Amino acid sequence: MRTNLLKLFVLIFLLPATYLYASETEKPPRDRFVVVLDAGHGGKDPGNRGNGFKEKEIALNIVLQVGKALEKRGDIEVIYTRKSDVFIELNQRAKIANDANADLFVSVHLNAHNSQAYGTETFVLGLHKTQENFEVAKKENSVIFLEEDYEITYDGFDPNSPESYIGMALMQEEYLNQSILLADFIQKNFTHKLKRKNRGVKQAGFLVLRNAVMPSVLIETGFLTNNHEGPYLNSRKGQENLSNAIVDAIIKYGESINLNTLESISDRELGNAESPDYYDGITFKVQLAAGSTKLDTKPYNFKGLRNVTRAKEDKLYKYYYGDTSSYMRIQELHREAKENGYPSSFIVAFKDDKKITVNEALKSEVK
Repeated sequence: MRTNLLKLFVLIFLLPATYLYASETEKPPRDRFVVVLDAGHGGKDPGNRGNGFKEKEIALNIVLQVGKALEKRGDIEVIYTRKSDVFIELNQRAKIANDANADLFVSVHLNAHNSQAYGTETFVLGLHKTQENFEVAKKENSVIFLEEDYEITYDGFDPNSPESYIGMALMQEEYLNQSILLADFIQKNFTHKLKRKNRGVKQAGFLVLRNAVMPSVLIETGFLTNNHEGPYLNSRKGQENLSNAIVDAIIKYGESINLNTLESISDRELGNAESPDYYDGITFKVQLAAGSTKLDTKPYNFKGLRNVTRAKEDKLYKYYYGDTSSYMRIQELHREAKENGYPSSFIVAFKDDKKITVNEALKSEVK
């Protein structure tokens, strides 16, 4: 019992140390949007071989096509974790992205199952809520067994032990909403443009995402083990279609975040329907606090913040900052709230005056 408690302490408090340091370091201003593309597996790690196909080869083909298309734009810098059939340790993949001070980390994989399961799913880092998600994470994380001294490198992490995943959700908490936004764009493109089965945006504990200090996703582009989907994934047309869908999602994400012009856009412009990420019928707010005491919403009660609103839910008064249909704008307001003394504040979403999850809100149509 004592040993388990010690492991839990290490996972929750020691592992995030590098993450916290990096996330608090200001990124220098720049003109280019940096995307790190990660082709799963490689070298002595073939990945899955459903229907006789090779995951490592198909993942690399898709990544190289994505990178080539992004590089043509001129305003996007592309960095690859691998461009050939070589073995790259999982922790090194995130390090490449961190060293590049990247804006996005995108890892591409192909799925496998002992049934005829099919469809696409995109993961963000978090605690898996289903056994199925856990199995996917275990499969992808098991590559560490091919690495030397993996027990030391990953602080005793065991891909097959549910306890090892405790605390992983903390590692990307700051970037979770942005990661979900990108994942949702990817899944919508797969579903609506390519007519692939949508298995959804999910959370699971992937080591390759754990130490990446930027929005990050892991894409499972389909099941090689499916008798129909496998040949599609192995085909030139299938790989081209999937890469185009990923490229479009990354570009759309970049436009939504709009890093290059964010500071020059006024508050009014960020919140209106001309914003590139205006969600029709959705209202985003930042929840500052909740309590049984009814407070006046004047700035002196909220550390100088103006335009605070109050709503009573059940027996509690909840206090919100901001009111916008732009996800980009609410992120700015959230940062402002944290800088003004509300580090535990968080983004909430409403539709027709009813609270919904931010994930549900981001799945709605962007105007």
